[in-house]
Amino acid sequence: MRTLADEIRERTDLDPEVARTPKESREMVPGAEIVLGYDLSEELLERADSLAWMQALSAGVDHYDLAALETRDIALTNASGVHAEPIAEQVLGYLLAFERRFPRAFDQQERGVWEGFSAGELKGKEVCVVGLGEIGSRVAELCSALGCRVTGTKRHPDSAPDAADDVRPPAELQRLLADADHVVIACPLTEETRGLFDGDAFTAMRSSATLTNIARGGIVEQDELVHALQERDIRGAALDVFEEEPLPEESPLWDLSNTILTPHMAGSTPEYWSRLAELFAESYRNYPDGELRNRIV
Repeated sequence: MRTLADEIRERTDLDPEVARTPKESREMVPGAEIVLGYDLSEELLERADSLAWMQALSAGVDHYDLAALETRDIALTNASGVHAEPIAEQVLGYLLAFERRFPRAFDQQERGVWEGFSAGELKGKEVCVVGLGEIGSRVAELCSALGCRVTGTKRHPDSAPDAADDVRPPAELQRLLADADHVVIACPLTEETRGLFDGDAFTAMRSSATLTNIARGGIVEQDELVHALQERDIRGAALDVFEEEPLPEESPLWDLSNTILTPHMAGSTPEYWSRLAELFAESYRNYPDGELRNRIV
């Protein structure tokens, strides 16, 4: 199996050193100008005397100390875009599962029950994508290809993908929720989006609408979501991310018949390292000029 280091060697003149243990990380970071990793702890940051660029291996960077990186003049880039295809395909799977009622079919199969039932169509439905970035844009493209009307939010609506039929700034989200058959959360977790989906948001949604979250658990007030699902204020929810992970055994979400739960794996793909290496290589080519793709800090 090819590693990220293999993929980077193929695309650049670099020969990356690979830290396989926390001890090796502590030994290698002090002399490194560029670091690729899932995290940069306070201890490692204190040792990073030569660090100029941190390439995160994830799209989400809410666990990084952005202020500390900025103070030290360390650039931080993320892996936005690497996960777009697998996550968008998984979202499409969730939406089709709700429309075609696959959970009921799987349950009947497991119980050995032959009992006919009717199902819906995704074509013609309105899908609201909250956050039309790399992932949200790909979700919009796939849904549009199946004949859905796609709405969504984006900080700068003028830069939204052509696949979206109606794009509004985040402040107008509730207007979009009122008409959506399916709502997909694809925005980053920030101070503005933390707890964005609360009781008011679920009240704004149709009782026949579903919620899909493939972004971050903290964007949804989980207790209020559970209440909305139990009371059938919304039809159902597909969740790949949660406030606490792993999802505790005692969580009522496990027992709700109108939920689809997956263990934070929507971004998994055999193409992950090659796509990440391509993204990194593009930034590395422009690194001398200070132009880094997906720069956060």
